[in-house]
Amino acid sequence: MTEGNHSQPSEFILTGLTNLPGLQIPLFIVFLLICCTTVVGNLWLIFLTRTDSRLQPPMYFFLGHLAFVDFGYSTTVGPQVLVNLLEERKSISFYLCAMQFCCFITFIITELFLLSVMAYDHYVAICSPLLYKLIVSEKVCTLLVAIPYIYSLAVALFTVVFTFQLSFLGDNVIDHFYCDSLPILVLSCSDTHVIEHFILGDSTFNWIFSLLVVLISYIFIISTTLKIRSAQGRRKVFSTCGSHLVGMTAFYGNLIFMYMQPPASHSFQTDKMASVFYTQVISMLNPLMYSLKNWEVKEALERTLTVCWLHFKLLKS
Repeated sequence: MTEGNHSQPSEFILTGLTNLPGLQIPLFIVFLLICCTTVVGNLWLIFLTRTDSRLQPPMYFFLGHLAFVDFGYSTTVGPQVLVNLLEERKSISFYLCAMQFCCFITFIITELFLLSVMAYDHYVAICSPLLYKLIVSEKVCTLLVAIPYIYSLAVALFTVVFTFQLSFLGDNVIDHFYCDSLPILVLSCSDTHVIEHFILGDSTFNWIFSLLVVLISYIFIISTTLKIRSAQGRRKVFSTCGSHLVGMTAFYGNLIFMYMQPPASHSFQTDKMASVFYTQVISMLNPLMYSLKNWEVKEALERTLTVCWLHFKLLKS
């Protein structure tokens, strides 16, 4: 397909996770279980934070949006992986590739800033509990969630438009299991220095800015926690922040590995393994971690399951 002076393929071929036929079915089963767990876990967490009257503080408002974002970027990639594991020819149309790329960037950047927003929320809740409702008001919560969505969508649209108007001559094989920036740019015969530097610069800004918010928030949280004399008080702080710290460390670590290095030094085989972890595994583990580590979420889950069980018994009788 040719548009003006730009040559574009009608589709891309994805190399997928592996070319070994013996691994296709086992990997399909593993990814199917991961996808099902991710969908159920995140949708259940969204449902709890929206319907349970005791999960209405801002912390759970942000947690609900984190679950939505996890659900979003995992389902953007997951179904494509499952289809490709069953098909011999792993193709994706040009425009579907662009759409997947756009959605993925939007959700991944939004998650990055949501994690820093949650760190700030924890800081206010622990260090200024008397002013918490005043500082983290409903309007502030809306802004703290809306800004990451708008910003990430703007970055995604700019990156996608700039990337997919490049010329692609000859090879249309993407060495990945989904449409990502660096494997696509490798295929272009146009000058990609501008978009490569934009991606690296934007990734650096996103990572440093969000990480600074997290580090500053947790410095104050640790300082306040050390002043708490009761072991019960310290345990409460840990239960509030523990899951967030674990999820944040895994997420930031993978993004640093993936995007904070020059494109020429990338090993796409290694990137695939890292991508599996942060696109599928983290989004599956997040609802489990927040459910098991947070007693309020556990109690809400128990209440909901009890109500569902009572309704089931009434219908059965």
